[in-house]
Amino acid sequence: MNKIINKFFVVAIALAAFSFSVSGQETESVTLITNARIFDGSDKLVEGKDVLVRGNKIEQIAKGIVITQDANSKIIDAGGRTLTPGFIDMHYHLSLASVPVMDMAGSYAPDLDYIGIQAGLEAERLLMRGFTSIRDVGGASWGAKLAADRGEIAGPRVWPSLRAISQFGGHGDANPRHMEPREFGGPENNLERLGYSRIVNGRDDVLVAARENLKKGASQIKMHLAGGVGTEFDPIDGRQFTLDEIKAAVEVAEGFGTYVLAHVYTIDGVKQAIEGGVKCIEHGNLINDEIAKLMAENDVWLSPQVVVYLTFSPDLGPVRLAKGKMVTDGLDNMFKLAKKHKLRMVFGTDVVVNSKASADQNREFVERAKWFTPAEILTQATANSGELLQLSGDRSPYPGIVGKIEEGAFADILLINGNPLDDISILAKPHENLDLIMKDGKVYKNTLSD
Repeated sequence: MNKIINKFFVVAIALAAFSFSVSGQETESVTLITNARIFDGSDKLVEGKDVLVRGNKIEQIAKGIVITQDANSKIIDAGGRTLTPGFIDMHYHLSLASVPVMDMAGSYAPDLDYIGIQAGLEAERLLMRGFTSIRDVGGASWGAKLAADRGEIAGPRVWPSLRAISQFGGHGDANPRHMEPREFGGPENNLERLGYSRIVNGRDDVLVAARENLKKGASQIKMHLAGGVGTEFDPIDGRQFTLDEIKAAVEVAEGFGTYVLAHVYTIDGVKQAIEGGVKCIEHGNLINDEIAKLMAENDVWLSPQVVVYLTFSPDLGPVRLAKGKMVTDGLDNMFKLAKKHKLRMVFGTDVVVNSKASADQNREFVERAKWFTPAEILTQATANSGELLQLSGDRSPYPGIVGKIEEGAFADILLINGNPLDDISILAKPHENLDLIMKDGKVYKNTLSD
């Protein structure tokens, strides 16, 4: 009798699993986008092909696709609009975008709960500006990422770095000059308290900080290897961390199958970063020809920004503004060298000054037009950035293809009213010119009739 009962339960469980599987297949959503002009990375749009989305992936790209129309399917006529992958911002700070750095570092800095709420609100605004993926390069982004992944809020995919690793007196240290390091009895740093950075000194502490981030879900490690504009007591030209400390973080990252990216501007700083094994340079405004060549020879990525340097406000004070001018003045030479040496380049904004600056994130498309064609800029914001995200390997929270319109890629899709290859400035007004925003096969905005 027991054997019969056991067999009955086995069969019942198998039938239930089969029923669930079939039911899941039956309820899988299908979206067919017709009459679109597709951006494929070239300077000419592809016409005459439809895009079929099943579930969260692009299943087919072909001419004259026909689907069975039912409750789980829909057809969207693009009406000749431009279809692109969702945009990717490779240098973003969810927890800083709506909370000014000066507030976070000051005596009356908000608490971590408030920071988390602001990150969640910013996540939805990002998605509505067309950014379906971001690499968060420092800050308390995990809560917003988790809520977006679970569908509890609208937001982009997030590749989190979590706490940026910084030294005492470095770019992640915003405490007043008189405060001592913890090793000498000093207090916790304000930016540490709010989840932005981890202040460490010495190889052993770097190992712990890198391991802490990876344990908590970081997909890559961020280090500060030079001074920055947002902090006051770290000169731009000063190297931060020793070569041995940099190598320590790289060893941990590589042991987890991922990589280290570094905030750094200067010739010496970038050179030391490359020697230490860093795979992506954030900013790099002050490089020279020799360093650009060295980056190309070592297959090191460049992650530059423009719009952030146009958002500085007087309340930053004379010291920060002077540093800001120094790095802004290097932009033109950096981009010319990057083009000369064919550096692998991605798209990022680093808009952290205030919520108004963050709302102007898409201005980056326009500002890059001084150095690049619209097709090059769009490629930086899609396929190039998607390729760099793959360096996270198994640490990537979203195994699969992003940044491309191809079969098997994640269905992160935009429909743009107009042709950005003719006029890139239309992307600076996303609320007016993005008629469809789809992430992971789900439509978050659609002004067109189905």
